[in-house]
Amino acid sequence: MRLRYRYRDWIGRLILFSYLTPTSLLFIPLSIIIAQLKLGNSLQGLIFVYLAFSTPLSTWLLMGFFRSIPLDLEEQAMVDGANRMQALTQILLPLSVPGLIAVSVFTFTGAWNELLLALIFITSPDKRTVPVAIQYLITGDVFRWGLIMAAAVLAALPVMVMYYLAQRFVVQGLSAGAVKG
Repeated sequence: MRLRYRYRDWIGRLILFSYLTPTSLLFIPLSIIIAQLKLGNSLQGLIFVYLAFSTPLSTWLLMGFFRSIPLDLEEQAMVDGANRMQALTQILLPLSVPGLIAVSVFTFTGAWNELLLALIFITSPDKRTVPVAIQYLITGDVFRWGLIMAAAVLAALPVMVMYYLAQRFVVQGLSAGAVKG
């Protein structure tokens, strides 16, 4: 049985609204938090910021994904003697692998292509992310288009490889044939 608790719908809406908050409103609070954690100008601090921004969307997507898994499967496991944790680990998580992979790929793509937060939180040239390094190829009003396009193609390769490797998990059916109806 799925957990039912008070204000469940409101919490879901709050998660969605936190995703819709503009990034520019959170620069100063995030800078203060990163400074207090002593993670300024570090890749760990940038990872922390990316996780903070990707968690609401990932949670929202996975909420919809878990709702699409038939409740009958969980109930059948509990009738067979499994407790909630066993039903989660042995039934729900294996069935949710396509959703987890899809959300992981989506989150990685968002973090890989993000420019603004990396431009603000990373100042050392040796710690720049790929989009920031490509942006620094533009000097003044000089656009070296050949170099910029070559860098953009190279920057797109890891994401393309990841999508190619993950496509079979994303496309495969959730639980086809698991419940006879």
